[in-house]
Amino acid sequence: MNINKRAIGPDWLGVDWGTTHLRIWLLDARGHILAEARDDSGMATLSSDQFYARFTRLAGPFLSPDKVIPVVACGMIGAKQGWHEAPYIAAPCSAPGLEDAQIIETRDERFSLYILPGVKQARPADVMRGEETQIAGFLNQNPSFDGVLCLPGTHTKWVRISAEEIISFQTFMTGEMFSLLGETSVLKHSIASSGWHKGAFLEALDAAISAPASIASKLFALRAETLLNDLSGAVARSRLSGFLIGLELSAARAYWLGQDIAIIGAEDLSIAYRDGLISQGVKPQSHHSVDMTLAGLTKAYQKIQGSINAA
Repeated sequence: MNINKRAIGPDWLGVDWGTTHLRIWLLDARGHILAEARDDSGMATLSSDQFYARFTRLAGPFLSPDKVIPVVACGMIGAKQGWHEAPYIAAPCSAPGLEDAQIIETRDERFSLYILPGVKQARPADVMRGEETQIAGFLNQNPSFDGVLCLPGTHTKWVRISAEEIISFQTFMTGEMFSLLGETSVLKHSIASSGWHKGAFLEALDAAISAPASIASKLFALRAETLLNDLSGAVARSRLSGFLIGLELSAARAYWLGQDIAIIGAEDLSIAYRDGLISQGVKPQSHHSVDMTLAGLTKAYQKIQGSINAA
């Protein structure tokens, strides 16, 4: 557990509860961070009856028996296996906000819990949880944006946006494939845990876009080159990333070709996607995923505050 406490007495709590992590921000009315707490107790490590105890253990030092604090949460907390299911909203749709949230009875008078829903798409079948809050934050700051959002991660999303609505989206398991190949396949003996070589990444990315059918063979060549030519682990890691992101860009071409693109993600991963897109003649803008998550959560909270003030 990691707690960074700069101040006490937040007006509300924002929560991003993912598959592998829990992150809680303590914020003032304008969305400024007062403190944060996080650990690795993601949904995958918990049963549905363990969420309350896990949350109050991490957030407990910042809850007061003298005040009911609004808690606005997104991510896998709203999945069927989460704390309480927040049913998906069907696309095309506006990014879900407070009006779509589930208000959860907790029997704990220290906080009120609002869980934001994810978004579903019927054809082709697809879903998202958590990214929709980043989209809401982005659109709150960029309401005139008309183009495509790329949200890199374990399961990267490409989302078509028009008139402040999610029109369609497509998910790629690129991040998970990178982890599986780099950590559990024969390539684990060749792939370094860190290190980056931009030239190797871009060369591999171009090979994947140009000849995607060859990549299964080129993946094993990473192992062979390690054995025969002393290929460095950092170069192998960069090539693996390039091959996989290149396959993704090839398949997602209809989303990014000729479009205004904005990337929302963690810095290192966003840089890889940005460099890949630039190599294909696209100049995307970039935004940090945490900033957009907080913006989306803050937008929902401010509606709560507005309804309280109007009452």
